[in-house]
Amino acid sequence: MVSIYNLRKVLLFALFGLLSVMDNSVNAKTLALTSLEWPPFSGESLPEQGASIFIVREALAKMGHELEVDFYPWNRAVRLAKKKGNNYHGYFPEYEYDTQEYLFSEAIGISPLGLIEHKDKPLLWQQVQDLNRYSLGVVDGYINTEQLDNMISDGSQKAESVTSDIQNLRKVAVKRIDGAVIDLLVFKYLLHQTRAVKLKSNLKANDKLLANKWLFVAFNNSPEGIFWRETLNQGLERVDIESLFKQYTQRHFTQVFD
Repeated sequence: MVSIYNLRKVLLFALFGLLSVMDNSVNAKTLALTSLEWPPFSGESLPEQGASIFIVREALAKMGHELEVDFYPWNRAVRLAKKKGNNYHGYFPEYEYDTQEYLFSEAIGISPLGLIEHKDKPLLWQQVQDLNRYSLGVVDGYINTEQLDNMISDGSQKAESVTSDIQNLRKVAVKRIDGAVIDLLVFKYLLHQTRAVKLKSNLKANDKLLANKWLFVAFNNSPEGIFWRETLNQGLERVDIESLFKQYTQRHFTQVFD
């Protein structure tokens, strides 16, 4: 038989638990970010909106907050994130770069940045400057590596800009360009999804990586941005991003990333 004393203890614990839940719900806020279609990292139609969004949402949940993401073409996503009057606090996923406009979070993942080549015409290079003999495809607005982007800017690297990765892959497949700069996980996803025989049979990743690039959330350099960066960083300390990424891909894309 439960004593009155023990019953009171049970009721008190239940009350404290209820008050804690109520306090979290009252203080819960929503982080609004922009993003793009960049599978498997982000995408409106992807399961849980993509691996990067899944990771950020899990980290925010540890802090009692929620995440809301709107999807746009990349350049528009960046532009809207910083436009005054919008409710957005930043955008992601992004590579870190030198800027006064944005504050970068702790890493939310890693991106193996590589080159896609035609199987009949491999790219032979040891140093990045060796790529100057080839024509490369890049996506408008994407950051690549500092050295490669500088060579494109000064004209020493031949490059053609398009609006999506799949366009570059198609151009490599028909030998309109020699190679395409792309995240290799994105390449695997796109190659798995396409029914185009020319892509599947003609393309391969170059053996040499350009770089392993960390992914971040880029927050607006504002009081709200500072708050959300610190909040997310605290949440990221409480999760294992590598484990969450594996969990996500194993749950949704085992055939792509086996």
